[in-house]
Amino acid sequence: MLAANLRRLRTGQGLSLSELSRRSKIGKATLSQLESGTGNPTIETVFSLSRVLEVPISDLLDARPSGELTVVRAEEVEVLSGEGVDLRPLRRIESGDAVFEVYDQRVRAGCRQDSLGHVGSEHTIVQAGRLTVRVEGREVELGPGDYVGFDATLPHSYTAVGGAVHSVLLLQYRADQRLHLSESRRQGGSRLPHKTVDD
Repeated sequence: MLAANLRRLRTGQGLSLSELSRRSKIGKATLSQLESGTGNPTIETVFSLSRVLEVPISDLLDARPSGELTVVRAEEVEVLSGEGVDLRPLRRIESGDAVFEVYDQRVRAGCRQDSLGHVGSEHTIVQAGRLTVRVEGREVELGPGDYVGFDATLPHSYTAVGGAVHSVLLLQYRADQRLHLSESRRQGGSRLPHKTVDD
């Protein structure tokens, strides 16, 4: 799916492989492999492409399921791995002018996953373990059952505290959302909720 979607989005925006490489800081050879279906993308690569092309992540990865009953088996979903996180994309849901992407997220023990920011809002619910979330200098620690939400265009990171963390990640967009990060920041994006979890 990524190969066809990436090529369609890149050419639709009139970008050459060289220009996309320059903007995303991903090697031209790597981009060529991704478009031919022979590359193995990391989370960092997919998020960088999402940020540069200004599209939701599911626009790159989506093979939209149809029907009233949708079942996604763990062993059937390709895992996107990054510096500290393994993500399994489970579902893209469209409702009115909102788009939601649901992911099974595992943060590896003692690891940190950094993001420069991307389109949309990010929501995380911790299922097991303890997770430190840092958003533009503000930090909270979450335990099982805790939730955090923030403006995903802001730089952010996840760090597993003690052991591995299992969580659900929900990314939320407007259906027509194609934000420039600099524009979002000038307008003063939302911040972490004032209420934090005490240890």
